[in-house]
Amino acid sequence: MKIVMIHGQNHKGSTYHIGRMIATKIGREKDITEFFLPRDLNHFCVGCYNCIDDVTKCPFYEEKNRIMTEVEAADVLIFTTPTYCLRASAPMKSFIDLTFNYWVSHRPRKCMFSKKAIVVSTAAGNGAKTAVKDIKDALFYWGIPYILPYGISIQAMNWKGIRDKKKQKIEKDTTRIANKILKKKNVKAGFKTKGIFMLMRMMQKANMGAGDADRAYWEQMGWLEKGRPWKESGM
Repeated sequence: MKIVMIHGQNHKGSTYHIGRMIATKIGREKDITEFFLPRDLNHFCVGCYNCIDDVTKCPFYEEKNRIMTEVEAADVLIFTTPTYCLRASAPMKSFIDLTFNYWVSHRPRKCMFSKKAIVVSTAAGNGAKTAVKDIKDALFYWGIPYILPYGISIQAMNWKGIRDKKKQKIEKDTTRIANKILKKKNVKAGFKTKGIFMLMRMMQKANMGAGDADRAYWEQMGWLEKGRPWKESGM
């Protein structure tokens, strides 16, 4: 099972440790690929819209593509982000912005409709659940049908400072999450995923999308006819 982790920070703090706990309970070390933001993608979207015409024209395409090639090949995605001011970190938000052309409203990849994902965030106080939601929403619009959120207040500034009782809870929680992933052999697109896809399909058919390139992509994939990404991905 191929696991790709994307960390919304360079340092290996509490959120990183929890994400790694889940990853190692799901698969083998050699099957885990990690990316750190901003180290591996240190850019903000500049709003040039070049990717709407041609994804390779993004000024940061090479760095972004190195990550997304691994993402597309993965079985399980694990996103981790510390909670900064009640939200996901700026590098993680930047990554979401730079991958907006993967959204269902533009050029979703059919492989996304068969993936499982986990989103992890920690906070010293409040905000972990809203930070998780930022990423969970983006992954839903990628077409990923099975996403497990895990946001937790750790009442500490770092992993070392977390009380033993809280670490025991985290241990149980990460085991539970890993077991859910392992037991879920095949995932299926639900009504919400199919519904947003069909809405975007109607817009593309009515030429109400972002442009000719997006519509051509949908035509090429056969989605304006009878083709559906969840069928093509073996679901």
